Amino acid sequence: MGKGTPAKGKKNNPHHIRCRRCGRRAYHVRQKVCAACGYGASSRLRSYKWAHKKVNGVRVR
Repeated sequence: MGKGTPAKGKKNNPHHIRCRRCGRRAYHVRQKVCAACGYGASSRLRSYKWAHKKVNGVRVR
């Protein structure tokens, strides 16, 4: 199957729903973990230094 019209019919099954903690649509239903904030995996908020771009040597969100 390619990326065209036949593949669009597979987009009706929800894998990611809205997260209770961060509000983003990144909570995986089967894995029970939010990809954005890490809810479900740990009580600590998911954050990585590489996730934010540096501007003039300073990290900016």
